[in-house]
Amino acid sequence: MIKINNIKTFVELGHFLSQFDKNGNKKKEDVLFNDEFYDAFIELIYGAQSLNGWFTPEQVYFAIQSWAEALTETNLNTWVNAYADTENKPSKTIGLILAGNIPLVGFHDFLSVLITGNKALVKLSSNDQNLLPFLASYLIKINPDLTNQITFVKGKLEGFDAVIATGSNNTSRYFDFYFSNVPNIIRKNRNSVAILTGNESLEQLTALGQDIFTYFGLGCRNVSKLFVPENYDFKLFFEAMYAYKDVIYYEKYANNYDYNKAVYLMSLFSILDNEFMTLKEDAGYASPISSVFYERYTDLEAVLNKIETDNQQIQCVVSNSIKKGHVAFGETQHPKLWDYADNVDTIQFLLKL
Repeated sequence: MIKINNIKTFVELGHFLSQFDKNGNKKKEDVLFNDEFYDAFIELIYGAQSLNGWFTPEQVYFAIQSWAEALTETNLNTWVNAYADTENKPSKTIGLILAGNIPLVGFHDFLSVLITGNKALVKLSSNDQNLLPFLASYLIKINPDLTNQITFVKGKLEGFDAVIATGSNNTSRYFDFYFSNVPNIIRKNRNSVAILTGNESLEQLTALGQDIFTYFGLGCRNVSKLFVPENYDFKLFFEAMYAYKDVIYYEKYANNYDYNKAVYLMSLFSILDNEFMTLKEDAGYASPISSVFYERYTDLEAVLNKIETDNQQIQCVVSNSIKKGHVAFGETQHPKLWDYADNVDTIQFLLKL
């Protein structure tokens, strides 16, 4: 069942998160328990990079802002009202195995478990160990009833009724075997693509840069592959990407750029390069950090058919409204609560247990 008191709790969390912005934090007087949590969270934001080099304050702030925008009373009610006719069932314990590629990447699963009145048994990624437990402690402070609904485990995951696990294609094979005897959602590697027609404006392509560079391209909703017309001129594309040139000043990104570019050149691959990203013509979807694959087409319908055939490898499709369900330029990292990973309705899965 959907827990109304939990909705109110997450609204308060969204209000708490709304104070934190990369352009300047603004403490609000009406936020619950701010004296206890506000300064500690800022310290955590700036300390995240010491545990995961990709979690720069800018990227952590982006994740926080995205969740602050999502966790409003309107959004939460719109989301859960779609399941209003679901019958009440006893609470279940849901094992959550979370990824750590981007900050708070497993928060939606965590939220889904609690909002449906279930218990979250959470195994964190070693790459993201502190952000979610901190937010969990804030939630419990607001709503002590959640104390017995949230457990973080460091060892073996045991005592669960169902599992939601996210990992690589390799780990998913282990998950499929190990959790085959319980209801499960097993998520593998996915990437996002963009379809360009050549009619995009500079503003649209600049927005596409957000889909490419946010989180340094490490998320499944990051665009890692472009489909472009046969005679596509990349001049305007590269002009738009120039807005993100400062990414090269981050050492970890620069090291990846140098390495991957060197590999391409030594392998005699033909690439396009603007000194902070490379474009490589490639039929694959999973491009390395600092590189984006592209594939030329003569028939747009054939591209749509290819994407449909390869849908198990693709998270989002970005275009200028070529097809219903496509994401607008610049919007891949701003999913709605009802935009489910891998198009698997997590709430429906939980409510049917």
